[in-house]
Amino acid sequence: MVFSERLSFEQRIRTAVLALLLCAQAGFGFSVGTQQESTCEANGSIYFVGEWYFLDSDHCTQCECTTEGSACSRTECTSLPAACIHVSHYPTDCCPRCEKIGCEYRGVVYELGQNFQPSECEQCTCDSDGIARCLVADCAPPPCVNPVYQPGKCCPECREGPNCYVDASRSQVIPAGEPIWVDSCTKCRCHDGQDAGYWEGNRLATCSRLKNCTPEQQSTKKN
Repeated sequence: MVFSERLSFEQRIRTAVLALLLCAQAGFGFSVGTQQESTCEANGSIYFVGEWYFLDSDHCTQCECTTEGSACSRTECTSLPAACIHVSHYPTDCCPRCEKIGCEYRGVVYELGQNFQPSECEQCTCDSDGIARCLVADCAPPPCVNPVYQPGKCCPECREGPNCYVDASRSQVIPAGEPIWVDSCTKCRCHDGQDAGYWEGNRLATCSRLKNCTPEQQSTKKN
């Protein structure tokens, strides 16, 4: 009969187990122990293949978890502008940030667009490119030997009016204008704008002396 030829339930179980054993011996195993790891461990965490992360120990190093392990590269910070007047470095950032750029002029930093006067003779502006550009006043040589600098003014002033020295000893000063007798035999005149050397600052008088004259012999001045 057909029903008598069927295997009992226990026989079917034995057959299935035997088949699994035969497959294992033939090399068709299903062990997961031979599979490659698909995670990376860093920063005390587990990352899967394809995930990116920064190292906690170095925020400039970024890594990718690959099937061969972590592949990392480091970011190099660019230098900040020389006139950066406000720098921030946040704990989670790799590189410092320049929050504000200004101009540096003689060791002092100014904000963009700021007008400033570093001295009485200079008017400067901090331009948008971070460069301070200045206009400098050009003072002509003062027409006197004792100029005075007034607070807040660029060029010196002659309080006593134009004058000059009589000679190179610079011991005697005479007013400019008409010739002046500096003694009974010598007449001197200060240079003016028509004379050579005046605009170069020559402040010595031009003098003429009477011939065969000494102060003791000549008692009257001649104009």
